[in-house]
Amino acid sequence: MFREMRRSKQVLAEELCIDILNKATAGVLAVSGDDDYPYAVPLSYVYRDNRIYFHGAKTGHKLDGIMRNEKVSFCVIEKDDVVPEEYTTYFRSVIVFGKARVLESEEDKRIALEVLADKYSPNHKEGTIKEIEKSLAHTAIVEISIEHMSGKESIELTKMR
Repeated sequence: MFREMRRSKQVLAEELCIDILNKATAGVLAVSGDDDYPYAVPLSYVYRDNRIYFHGAKTGHKLDGIMRNEKVSFCVIEKDDVVPEEYTTYFRSVIVFGKARVLESEEDKRIALEVLADKYSPNHKEGTIKEIEKSLAHTAIVEISIEHMSGKESIELTKMR
């Protein structure tokens, strides 16, 4: 169902992919957009238990795309160092494919928001609780259940490892 990577020497192990997903703070979500155009949007997220979570408004282009087609992809770039004298880029990235759904239960939404807050505001527990209570009713939380994950790095980085 999912393609194997052509340059198999540059494939990252699953543990390294998960490490990258845990460390990175932004990724790009791609959904089926209006008039069958792909729609890709950068966003903050958190990875947990083979799932990606993000939050946003209850209406908009990305939610319309998810409602139209639950299949999405999400990409994170960990490293992107241009090396002009070598005419190349030393890169490392991860892409996931999965099915997205908007969380409905208040409890599921609360848990996801707490996990997001733990990543982005780990030392503000008191403020986190207040912020969650304030925004819970008017915030959409999306969960992507990962069906396939792959990571790749430049051949130069592969040779350095």
